[in-house]
Amino acid sequence: MIILSAVGSLVALLTLPGTIELLVLSVAGWMPRRRPARASAATCRLAVVVPSHNEELNISACVESLAAADRRKVDLTIAVVADNCTDRTAEAAAAAGARVLVRNNKEQRGKGFALDYAFRILLPEGFDGFVVVDADSVVSSNLLTATVAELSAGADASQCRYIVRNSGDSVRTRLLHVALLAFNVLRPRGRDRLGLSCGIYGNGFALSAATLRAVPYTAESVVEDLEFHLALVRAGKRVRFIDYATVSGDMPAAGGGVRTQRERWEGGRFRMISEKLPSLAAQTLRGRWSLAEPALDLALLPLAFHVVLLLIAALVPFWFARDLGMIGLAVVVFHLFAAVGAGGGTWRDLAVLATAPFYILWKLLLIPRLLATSRSGAAWVRTERTGDNKVP
Repeated sequence: MIILSAVGSLVALLTLPGTIELLVLSVAGWMPRRRPARASAATCRLAVVVPSHNEELNISACVESLAAADRRKVDLTIAVVADNCTDRTAEAAAAAGARVLVRNNKEQRGKGFALDYAFRILLPEGFDGFVVVDADSVVSSNLLTATVAELSAGADASQCRYIVRNSGDSVRTRLLHVALLAFNVLRPRGRDRLGLSCGIYGNGFALSAATLRAVPYTAESVVEDLEFHLALVRAGKRVRFIDYATVSGDMPAAGGGVRTQRERWEGGRFRMISEKLPSLAAQTLRGRWSLAEPALDLALLPLAFHVVLLLIAALVPFWFARDLGMIGLAVVVFHLFAAVGAGGGTWRDLAVLATAPFYILWKLLLIPRLLATSRSGAAWVRTERTGDNKVP
């Protein structure tokens, strides 16, 4: 019994930083909104970079969405990086009106390498800022003007809402929609309202030219967005959250694409936890308080695994572990309900949470593959999507 109580208490303590992170950001996410930045009177030279690997079926819609967005006071260039493509991505992008940067490098494969390649070409050309949009995405009509307004107001970088476009395709896409409302809407909103850097989520983020010169995009892991954001925070930069503009991406509804995506996202996050969390915690304890929240963020495991640890703690017959586990589970429920509300979700988003136990079990079965991904390099494994069987 003593050993069981000790193990339960240790598990409960491991969940405590994540519980604090979720509670603080959930409450802060409902604080009053800041006023949107006002656009400058001057025209801004903006390059939208679209990293693409075998995206022949999606790239035209993405480019057309960007071209159709409001471009007042925006001198726009849409640059598609056709990275190690074996299909007609380059031709389709050019036909849609984009500038195409073709990259072939079989050794350095990954989104981070593709972005670094594009930035090295475009940065000397005098652009004021850069936006990154995934090839399977469409953007809200105000994305460009909202980004320009933030950058012209002095923001080092910005991140808009990144949500699921095809949430109604399956139970899995609906669950992922709720997860992104939490991870990509409520949490960055909370950080922004607390004056913190909101984070970068790989899609719909922007960098000023000055920021990119100061912090080159050399992130190479499978979660290069998280890696680069940590580099920005270490350099004293802050990412502002654009709560009123959106980029929507297609997510796999079933099949191997679901597994591949989770392995990349969460296996990569486990890698960042092992590589970055010890140094972030040590620097925080030495007085670099700006790194405290990024350290807490990394200490929070992906939500399914966080819930599993909380359940273990709650089932231990020792009051300390049991109480922390129960409090943590209550915070998770509050966090998810707050995320659905903040993201403008519906009753369907709340109802799908009833299937979460089956999703958690599936995630537990993926642990061996997640650990393998966390040790691997940055190979760009394209996610299979529901629409891939369509004829181009």
